[in-house]
Amino acid sequence: MNLQALIEQAAKGEIRELELLSLEGGFYLARIRLDHGQFTLLDDAAKPMRLRSTTHLRDLLQTVPAFPCVLVQQCAHDEMCGRDSGPVEALRIPFSLTTPL
Repeated sequence: MNLQALIEQAAKGEIRELELLSLEGGFYLARIRLDHGQFTLLDDAAKPMRLRSTTHLRDLLQTVPAFPCVLVQQCAHDEMCGRDSGPVEALRIPFSLTTPL
């Protein structure tokens, strides 16, 4: 999904959630969830758009009606130190497109 399609979907109220995935190397990718699937936000070259921050995302979507957003970070500490049992869950922090974290 490109930025224009994201803006159109948001205007229609069809975005269920946007996950901003924090990745190693200091950049983020956006994954958009609709009723009929999940899509990665793509740039003009049809490659995953690299975002610099939540502020960068807010700047891109400043004219779009708000929808649920969550910052997703993997917990490397649990992976490095080990856990007693169970899967390692990502840290999910809700945030707003209209106000800073």
